[in-house]
Amino acid sequence: MKFSIDRSALLIALQHVHSVVERRNTIPILSNVLIETKEDGVYLTATDMDIAVIEKVDLDKSEVIQLGTVTTSAQMLYDIVRKLPDNIKVEFLSEKNDRLGIKALSSSFALNCLPSEDFPSISQEDFKHSFNIDSIALIRLLDKTSFAMSLEETRYYLNGIYLHAIKEDNIHKLRTVATDGHRLSRVDMNLPEGADGIPGVIIPRKTILEIRNILEDHTGNINLSLSETKIRLSFNNVILTSKLLDGTFPDYSRVIPEQNDKLVTISNQSISEAVDRVSTVSTDKTRAIKININKGNLVISATNPDKGSASEYVDIVYDGDEVEIGFNSKYVLDVARQIKGNEIIIKLSDSVSPTLVYDKDDKEVLFVLMPMRV
Repeated sequence: MKFSIDRSALLIALQHVHSVVERRNTIPILSNVLIETKEDGVYLTATDMDIAVIEKVDLDKSEVIQLGTVTTSAQMLYDIVRKLPDNIKVEFLSEKNDRLGIKALSSSFALNCLPSEDFPSISQEDFKHSFNIDSIALIRLLDKTSFAMSLEETRYYLNGIYLHAIKEDNIHKLRTVATDGHRLSRVDMNLPEGADGIPGVIIPRKTILEIRNILEDHTGNINLSLSETKIRLSFNNVILTSKLLDGTFPDYSRVIPEQNDKLVTISNQSISEAVDRVSTVSTDKTRAIKININKGNLVISATNPDKGSASEYVDIVYDGDEVEIGFNSKYVLDVARQIKGNEIIIKLSDSVSPTLVYDKDDKEVLFVLMPMRV
């Protein structure tokens, strides 16, 4: 193998593929990136056996001197390329496939390799459902729900985002939902053409992070394909394939109350800043705050036997009966960060029932916060 490549193009591709590799790996070959040169460019592949990312970097024919395949440490290669100066060419050479030579300006490296035939093959799945979705729309679906994913291994089916199609008020929508039992996020968009009839799938947490990584600088359409067990995203020269979580997502509609009749309108900035300040004295374990809602104002307070107490008034639009309710301050702030509009709409019932939170400027986003005893 012998080729030369622009350092910046190589770095972008390595940023996408190397993050899939687990830092601590009991199978040595899974710590490596597969590098394969073809006449149209170089292909980089990394996998942890659950997620695989393949990215092609286009090369001119003059840059591909000799075809071949090698594997070498993904992290080591990424660190080397990251530290090289920009706007240079990097030369790669491997003659016996047991060492990979790298040259750039006055720097040279020789990296150990493992046999490319030991690198796991990426199985081709029969994806029965395929549709295009705008990258900005997909990022919105993921970002506004991912914060609510669970970290508990015992309820593994909550360790991801539930993607499915629904029909509501005769409108077909694509919906993402995530919950950890303490808060829930639900986001809708118009159903893309070709997405009708897709199975409801749970996209794992790590896959969500990898998708966000590769979409960081991408704008435009993405092809998203689904089977019963895998998801695949492809755009430009990138293909990400991942296993789905094998489980049944709970009936989330059961925790979304329909009888909350106490309506509060409040400034997003005002409540975010007040909760942040007051929670400074809350206990580290529970992060509990108490919210007292009355006509015209809302009082946020926290008491900590070891640190003291704090309270703050915030103006609101409300004309109902007095309500006192407790929340985990972190969960309130997490929700507030996902709201881009200036005002939040809160719908309550009482001090023990789930509370609904809406973005006044985005009707297709819904958050649910479970109260806590304070």
